[in-house]
Amino acid sequence: MNLETEMKYRVEQKYIITEDKIAYLKFKLENVMQYDKHAKDGTYRIRSLYFDDMYDSFLEDNEAGNDFRKKYRIRTYNNEKHKIHLEIKTKEFGYTGKTKEEITMQECLDYMARKEPVLKSGDGEVKRKLYSLMLMRRMQPVQIVEYDRIPLVEEKGNVRVTFDKNIVGTSQVDTFFDDVLPGIPLLPTGQHILEVKYDEFIPDYIKQILNEVYLPKTAFSKYYYARNNPNIYR
Repeated sequence: MNLETEMKYRVEQKYIITEDKIAYLKFKLENVMQYDKHAKDGTYRIRSLYFDDMYDSFLEDNEAGNDFRKKYRIRTYNNEKHKIHLEIKTKEFGYTGKTKEEITMQECLDYMARKEPVLKSGDGEVKRKLYSLMLMRRMQPVQIVEYDRIPLVEEKGNVRVTFDKNIVGTSQVDTFFDDVLPGIPLLPTGQHILEVKYDEFIPDYIKQILNEVYLPKTAFSKYYYARNNPNIYR
């Protein structure tokens, strides 16, 4: 079983961005950054299945803007059914970190069916923590979010600049492996999300390019917006 157990915290900043600004920044950043090696033709599709408990605690943490909060989710890339990750994303005083554990297709289907997983000796902390929450607080999958990501990376500072487009959500958790998700858009037409992530610093040449356009900062949470969209979650 593939485990990633070490939590590494990073700076994560989010901005509302329009199509014309994406085109401009891509043109400029391509000269100083590389596309993520996993991106086919410069993009990949991310689909996440989010969990919450009987009290909607994780939704409430987002709404309250608590300094320490977590999200539990299952994530796939390009709807790949043979490489599935169970993740915990943690936010603490403005910094974010992620731990993940690879799970099987059957394990994912069991989670989708709200079945308690069968823990094995080699399972890591991610699965064990979710198992405890399923027992104690009736943790279950409640929301799917999908989007197309354009990822640019730079080794110096471990920088990632990503453009997230076509962000949609659905509460029909049984559609997680469908080829086409029955999703509802989370943002007005023409609006997308820019995310800037880095470790201790961001190189000046990247910062200068990003500063060439006005970007409204946002605390946009895809999970929160999906759960609060009346056309999705009823």
